[in-house]
Amino acid sequence: MISIAVLGYGTVGSGVVEVIEKNKDVIDRRAGEEIRVKYILDLRDFPGDPYADRVVHDVNVILQDPEVSIICETMGGNEPAFTYSMQALKAGKSVCTSNKELVANHGAELIRTAKENSCNYLFEASVGGGIPIIRPLNAALTAERIELINGILNGTTNYILTRMAEEGCDFEASLKEAQEKGYAERNPEADVEGYDACRKIAILASLMTGKTARYEEIYTEGITKITREDFLYAHKMNQFIKLLASVREVDGKYYAMVAPFLIGEKNPLHSVNDVFNAIFIRGNTLGDSMYYGRGAGKLPTASAVVSDVIDCAKHGRTHILCLWGEEKLSLCSIDGASRRFFVRAKKGCEEEAKKLFGEIEMVDAGLFEEFGFVTPSLTEKAFAEKCGALSGFISRIRVEGD
Repeated sequence: MISIAVLGYGTVGSGVVEVIEKNKDVIDRRAGEEIRVKYILDLRDFPGDPYADRVVHDVNVILQDPEVSIICETMGGNEPAFTYSMQALKAGKSVCTSNKELVANHGAELIRTAKENSCNYLFEASVGGGIPIIRPLNAALTAERIELINGILNGTTNYILTRMAEEGCDFEASLKEAQEKGYAERNPEADVEGYDACRKIAILASLMTGKTARYEEIYTEGITKITREDFLYAHKMNQFIKLLASVREVDGKYYAMVAPFLIGEKNPLHSVNDVFNAIFIRGNTLGDSMYYGRGAGKLPTASAVVSDVIDCAKHGRTHILCLWGEEKLSLCSIDGASRRFFVRAKKGCEEEAKKLFGEIEMVDAGLFEEFGFVTPSLTEKAFAEKCGALSGFISRIRVEGD
């Protein structure tokens, strides 16, 4: 029998207990032993809950129990999650987590500590919820030189943008609907400003390169400035607007960013709607592959945590190699990245736009006081300079290649 503890009995933590109970026969068979929840750590009591007798308020009860070999950290945030995780690993207890903030901040250090103590630090649920992506990058794709990871990594923003596209709503109305349905937090800043997706792409970039990508250094732009008018133009071009998080390697240099993009019909991410997530990966010999599913939610995320528990159970005190080192990944400024841009500008400056940008594709969305156009491919720096000289500039959205 393998005894585990769950730190944090909120949405994901309670989901972990539920998944273990619901799929008990399958989980025990695949783990090779019976898995049982011995402790649940939380500040609160849960009278009437079937697991109320397993709730403890002191983490030392768990850390000092030699029977507990695996800990599920579902608390969220940096502290006390980091301290508890380090203490567990140093005690030889494997840790499985859904905590993207902690993984993005301290992933390499926690992995090293696990290796030093012959246990594991696994984090499948930290990116993409229930979508298997960490394990493929760390195992199935290890023969590949990954050239590109491009993903829709936040279900809240994808839901909002889908509503804006399909119903013609503005941002505020779509956000309110997402909050009413439980898809957005009361304070949605981390989602709508792109911070959540930024942490996730930092984790994927670290696994892609074997070095630590600092999310603070990734250019990040949210969706709060996307308007109903932007979608009128998008529809005219048969494109969707998506919040993309990407990291790509070009001639040995790495570029990472999070920002809204216009995506054409040929791009596989074009049809990823509502709260679904998808991660597109390009390898130098495999070519293109994509991983799709529910990127958040109680049971999908909990399922990913439990899959890590099973992995830990199967490997015992054998460390699962994860090539994510503590050396910092040097990210290039996006100034040198080249792409096309969609621009909205006031009517009357069409000739000015042509002189500045050269051969542009005009887009007419039927708006009286403005027009739109798509530029040729140029660097971010060159675009910013030309855009600054355009007197009637309103806004811009980057265009993703097919």
